[in-house]
Amino acid sequence: QVQLVESGGDLVQPGGSLRLSCAASGSIFSINAMGWYRQAPGKQRELVAGITSTGATNYASSVKGRFTISRVSAQNTLYLQMNSLKPEDTAVYSCYLVGTTTQAMDVWYTYWGQGTQVTVSS
Repeated sequence: QVQLVESGGDLVQPGGSLRLSCAASGSIFSINAMGWYRQAPGKQRELVAGITSTGATNYASSVKGRFTISRVSAQNTLYLQMNSLKPEDTAVYSCYLVGTTTQAMDVWYTYWGQGTQVTVSS
């Protein structure tokens, strides 16, 4: 099994910054990609940012230039640095991991965290 635990969500004023963390643990054998999704009330879930095992990154157009995704491979920890936050960034942010486990080394699966609330408001 793989567990993902997010942290760092908070209430912040517009223009402020937050750094989200996602700690992955369990019987991880290999990781293909990790990233962040978000879902605001009444809206569809959207991909915020992703990073592959080779370090390639991709961002939603709405956050490009403001958010930075990074990963510490040795610790299986994922980060999302969010700057210049806007009220429309308010959402539950969830991290995901695409990988295999030691119990099934040839089966790729996507694992999800529970999410952390980010609220941008004055």
